Amino acid sequence: MSSTVSTTFAQTKPAVLSLYRSLLRTSRRFEGYNFREYALRRTRDGFHKHKDETDPRTVYILLRQAEEQLAALQRQTDISQMYKFDKLVVEGPSKKHVVPS
Repeated sequence: MSSTVSTTFAQTKPAVLSLYRSLLRTSRRFEGYNFREYALRRTRDGFHKHKDETDPRTVYILLRQAEEQLAALQRQTDISQMYKFDKLVVEGPSKKHVVPS
C-alpha cells in the first residue's frame, strides 16, 4: 500500500505544482490591485492550508476544486481586463516609466 500511495503522490505533485503556478499567474492578471492581491493571498493560503494532506481521495477532491476555481478565475480576469483602473499609490510606478539613474 505504501508504494501505491507514494506512486500516486509522485504523479500528483507535478500536477499540484502546475495548478498552483497557473492560479498564481492568472491571479496576477487582475487589473485592480485589491482583486489581484486577494486572489494571490487566497491561492497561497488555500494551498498552504492543505499542504500536509495525505488522503488520496481528499487530494483528488481538492485538485478538482482548484481546477474549477482556476476556470472561474480565468473568466474573472478576462472581465477585469475590460475595465482599466488608475494605479494605486501602494502599487508603485509602472516598470515602463521608471527612469534609470
